[in-house]
Amino acid sequence: MYFRRLMNERIKAHLALLGANLFYGAGFTVAKIVMPSLIQPKGFILIRVAIVTILFWLSYFGGENFRTKIDRKDWKTLILCAIFGVATNQLLFFLGLNLTSPIHASLMMLSTPILVSLFAVYALYEKLSVNKMIGLILGVSGAVILVLLGGKEKVATNALLGDMFVLMNATSYAIYLVIAKPLMSKYRPIIVIRWVFLIGLLFVFPFGIKEFNEIDWSLFSFNEYSAVAFIVICCTFFTYLWNIYALRILSPATAGAYIYLQPVFAALIAVFFYNENLSWIKIIASVFIFTGVYFVSKRKVAVAR
Repeated sequence: MYFRRLMNERIKAHLALLGANLFYGAGFTVAKIVMPSLIQPKGFILIRVAIVTILFWLSYFGGENFRTKIDRKDWKTLILCAIFGVATNQLLFFLGLNLTSPIHASLMMLSTPILVSLFAVYALYEKLSVNKMIGLILGVSGAVILVLLGGKEKVATNALLGDMFVLMNATSYAIYLVIAKPLMSKYRPIIVIRWVFLIGLLFVFPFGIKEFNEIDWSLFSFNEYSAVAFIVICCTFFTYLWNIYALRILSPATAGAYIYLQPVFAALIAVFFYNENLSWIKIIASVFIFTGVYFVSKRKVAVAR
């Protein structure tokens, strides 16, 4: 019974990571619909963080189980999670995406699983097993094939600086995944994430308020409003919620490895909505990536005799 329940929880966690990275994969292109033509990156971040903070804090009215008091010793970790997982992470990513192309951004984000594994080895004393090494190699190989050979790159205004911002964002997010892991085991994920976003909002507000006030909402059509809603609800609210849920059950390295799927989902979205061809390169790259995720997440499970 325990083994079956454990497997069901692991399946749900993997499905949560699949859904989160599906939205992330789409977000690279959707964000470009309104940024920077209608919204500057820091103003966009303030919109994301402010609205999602409100959505997460609605859980406070869900009953006593959603009002757990945070231990005093955990506040330092919560503040660090807010800095690395919300403020620094989102500001650097949108600043980078504003300057570089979606294809470059997705390539730079591939450093996240490697960084997560290295930070987890140092901070959580996780072992960098042979399976994880094989998975990392396969995932990186497949994703590099996809982003370099799978399609033409969009024009970037300053690719080098943008790529550096995205790389720093990947580092920040990797640190967040590792330091958030112990909190996920101690508290309900929704309690942790609502505090992380509220504290993160305090850091983001001074940077984003000027660009937010400059937005001319009269220029927005239904498509632009839909793009903003998708980024806020799908690419922020659900992705953070599902990632934080998965971290209770799976290792940070496994959660980080799912980033390899983002270029795959981005390619599939392009096939169905933008009539791009599903080439053999994309299919082969997808096989590499899925196999890589399997090896990174593979673990031995003891069976009761």
